[in-house]
Amino acid sequence: MTKVSIIGSGNVAQHLIQAFQNQTVLNSQIELVQVFARNKKSLTHLLDSDSITSDYVQLQDVDVYIIAVSDDAIAEVSAQLPFENQLVVHTSGTVSLETLHTKNRRGVFYPLQTFSKDKAVNFKTIPICLEAEHEKDLETLNQIASAISDAVYEINSEQRKALHVAAVFVNNFVNHLYQMGNEICDNNNVPFEILKPLIQETANKIVSLSPKEAQTGPAKRNDITTIEAHQQFLTDKNQSTIYTILTQSIQNNGKKL
Repeated sequence: MTKVSIIGSGNVAQHLIQAFQNQTVLNSQIELVQVFARNKKSLTHLLDSDSITSDYVQLQDVDVYIIAVSDDAIAEVSAQLPFENQLVVHTSGTVSLETLHTKNRRGVFYPLQTFSKDKAVNFKTIPICLEAEHEKDLETLNQIASAISDAVYEINSEQRKALHVAAVFVNNFVNHLYQMGNEICDNNNVPFEILKPLIQETANKIVSLSPKEAQTGPAKRNDITTIEAHQQFLTDKNQSTIYTILTQSIQNNGKKL
């Protein structure tokens, strides 16, 4: 059995805790030994208080320590760990493996998903991207990741950086566009719920089609009349600017510069 401890108490840490707990119930390949949290009460709804520590010195000996904290705290946390030559990994999509302190063996355990505190996720479907300095450590991370996910990938730091930028486009930016669409509906007394089947179908299409093949709409058709009508309708400057930029991007897609 591989022993794991998690350092952190935020969204990623809490979802990992639940994923490891669910795995233990099913097949007991991984044992979540301990979790470090500055505020122990933040995790008592998930763990027995005896499994939570707020003192680095009290961290028990395990096979892997997973640092699940904010990006700007990773270096400081890894430097404070009171042991050496242990496998320590972080969960960030953008922070380099080299950010971890050199006194320990370093790696990355990056679950590519958006996590919200009160929204349950099925970890089996979440891609986990792995990186390690040593092959044996990579095998250990692969074992842990495969216990909670059916989608495990070996990704180096540069690939992970590209993947995280791509994720911002397909997740954060798209969600912001949902917000804009919601505002347009609210301002015109139209229920946003009417658009939800369209949103779902758009997401479903890229399971079988490439995003380029799935692209539709007035910009794709070069429907100038509709585009101009939309631009006249949009009185909000920010919405109008984004509409124009995205329209031009779609129209230029595939054109040689």
